[in-house]
Amino acid sequence: MPQSAPADFQKLVTFLVAPFLESPDSLRVDCEVRANRKKVLVRMAFEGEDKGRVFGRGGRNVQAIRTILQGVGKLSGYDVYLEVFGSPAGGRDQEASSRHRSSRPERRSRPSRPRPRN
Repeated sequence: MPQSAPADFQKLVTFLVAPFLESPDSLRVDCEVRANRKKVLVRMAFEGEDKGRVFGRGGRNVQAIRTILQGVGKLSGYDVYLEVFGSPAGGRDQEASSRHRSSRPERRSRPSRPRPRN
């Protein structure tokens, strides 16, 4: 299958995220394409008060956006990564990366099984 040019990820992210925002004008999207490595890095920033709506409960909204971007990227032959920043003015205040991690540690311990007495 021939590789096509990368999709317009900037417009796609704007289309997907703008409905979640109180002021869609605050959305900033930057797209960096590395053709030699077949990678696309999409960065988006918006006002902090819209964070909850964009991320959604448990990060479902932002994960759905990542899934769509990855699917469209695969059709073009590119790996797509999304970075989300809390505020376009702050820029350095990164909220989530392509691998979102919870701040709570996972509880993995189980109660110990009683051993039979001899």
